[in-house]
Amino acid sequence: MRRRLILSTLAVVLVVVAVFGISLILVESRSIENSARDSVKSEAVQLVSVVESRIVAEEKVSPATMNNAVPHNRHVRIEVPGRKAITLGKRPEGKVIEASQKGAHGERITVQQSYGTVQDELGRTLLIILAVALLAVAAAAILAVRQAHRVVAPLTDLAETAERLGSGDPRPRHRRYGVPELDRVADVLDGSADRIGRMLTAERRLAADASHQLRTPLTALSMRLEEIIATADTDDPDDRAIVKEEATIALAQVERLTDVVQRLLTNSRDPRSASAVGLDLDEVLKQQVEEWKPAYRSAGRAIVRSGKPGLRVVGTPGAVAGVLATLIENSLMHGAGRVALRTRVTGNQVVVEVTDEGPGVDPELGSRVFERTVSGHNSTGLGLAVARDLAEADGGRLELLQHHPPVFALFLSRETVGGRGSGENAA
Repeated sequence: MRRRLILSTLAVVLVVVAVFGISLILVESRSIENSARDSVKSEAVQLVSVVESRIVAEEKVSPATMNNAVPHNRHVRIEVPGRKAITLGKRPEGKVIEASQKGAHGERITVQQSYGTVQDELGRTLLIILAVALLAVAAAAILAVRQAHRVVAPLTDLAETAERLGSGDPRPRHRRYGVPELDRVADVLDGSADRIGRMLTAERRLAADASHQLRTPLTALSMRLEEIIATADTDDPDDRAIVKEEATIALAQVERLTDVVQRLLTNSRDPRSASAVGLDLDEVLKQQVEEWKPAYRSAGRAIVRSGKPGLRVVGTPGAVAGVLATLIENSLMHGAGRVALRTRVTGNQVVVEVTDEGPGVDPELGSRVFERTVSGHNSTGLGLAVARDLAEADGGRLELLQHHPPVFALFLSRETVGGRGSGENAA
């Protein structure tokens, strides 16, 4: 493309130079020739005037007296009636420019100039025009090379940017080139890079969230299945009842797992598509306590709940359960002693606090424990970040109220009754 731009620019310049150069040569040659003819004619007029003045003054008209009046490089013939013709200067050979002028006393003056003088001047003019044309072509070539580089270099850069996007590198380059059309293309590519980057980030985030969100119910489900296996080979009616109860709980966990998957897929398509509903907080807390009792029992620890009962909140059952499950699992993995779930009311919000008797959260981390990849116990650093996202998606929030002992609080909107917040009558 660079070569085509240079050649096309030079072709245009050469055509323009040729057209104007030829026209200028034709005009200049005619002008030089006309100027030479006018000059010869003017000299003839002047000589006629000199000869007339001598005739009137009855002075002698001879080669000696007229020699100083004849211009250099001119051939002059003076014809006076009744006298011998006088010739001055060397007679030119070949083509000549001639002018004759007759005076009032019958004298005739003929002036001749060699056409070679005109040709010499035409040659000098042609050389000047040719030099100017060559300079114009050289300047055009330099400008063409610079302009081609100015156009081709950005196009090459834009092609590299597009290739980077196609290879999975969505970083925008934010380069501009001073050419409006090319800058527009660069703007579009940078916008595409931003959108692709956000899409890739969302896909990676979905994968990370899915893996973490699915791990918790799968862990609980595996523990339930172990309970079922441990009591499967028994004839005791009480044990069979336990197996049935455990199987029922496992089935509920499978349904919850399905709900988690569906929620993750829904949020990946449109985070605003999920709708919060009124739900019984006691049922969610009971479900979580029942699911995690076997794990805590195996670890020689206990999980209990307390606080104000009968509270209804606005949220998504799967999201609320997921947040609580994350907090309970963190206490199991990183905490110590008894884990307590306590409910209370503050204003028009319901607060669920999860605490244990462990070492708590490093004060240096502070609220950064909710950031992705931030962990104080060599974990993935995703659990609390995902939990906070789930809480905020339902219009709530997740906070760390106390570092030691650790107190995490889930704030949820209290369901209103008859247009009034039930929190107004809370004790």
